[in-house]
Amino acid sequence: MPKITEREIVEYIEQHIESFHSRRLESLTKLKLRNVIARKNPYLFRAKNIVSGPELVRSFLDAYLSSQEEGIFGTFLEGLARFVCERVYDGHKSSAEGIDLEFTTKGVTYIVSIKSGPNWGNAGQIRRMVDNFRKAKRILGTNVSGQTVVAVNGCCYGKTRVADQGDYLKLCGQEFWEFISGNRNLYIDIIEPLGHRAKERNEAFQAEYAKVITRFTGEFIGDFCTTDGAIVWEKVLKLNSGAEK
Repeated sequence: MPKITEREIVEYIEQHIESFHSRRLESLTKLKLRNVIARKNPYLFRAKNIVSGPELVRSFLDAYLSSQEEGIFGTFLEGLARFVCERVYDGHKSSAEGIDLEFTTKGVTYIVSIKSGPNWGNAGQIRRMVDNFRKAKRILGTNVSGQTVVAVNGCCYGKTRVADQGDYLKLCGQEFWEFISGNRNLYIDIIEPLGHRAKERNEAFQAEYAKVITRFTGEFIGDFCTTDGAIVWEKVLKLNSGAEK
């Protein structure tokens, strides 16, 4: 089995983590207040007794950025997993729909759908993943007679008590990273290089974040508050949930 060195992994992470920081900062600079309000749950913030405009703006923005960053970082982790598996098992992006990684070892072909964490989807999304696995198995079975194909839902962090989910295996955290690399400690090895230039890049992000908060707060007070500063929730809800005319 080919080996991948720690230096190669560090170099990949340091090179590609820059794209995460760049996309994160770029998305922040392009945000519009009304788009942020339209995509998050105002009822939740009302239930938490948020009564000031600045606090509500920050809550909307933080919730929006958190979900967006999960997606951006998930793309990075998927690329890292594919890079590692490519070097160790000659893995590659599958041509089958919904399959992020495909590789063969010891006579078994694995088709892998990579997710960030174990609680990534609802019942409908899981059914679609299983359907993609079944389609990919049929295609691979047609191309290679007698080929053993195993479907895997790989999660970059977290744990699962039961790996065998019937139609597929679910491998999370340490088990997933070991599965694609043969290295039981890889899940720990990757944490340190992820901090490459993190302080510097986060300072740049926070500087832009402060500008966005100031700009959004002024806009929110002007459009969604009374003259004495009280939030007009009806206006917030009309933007977020009102029927299109």
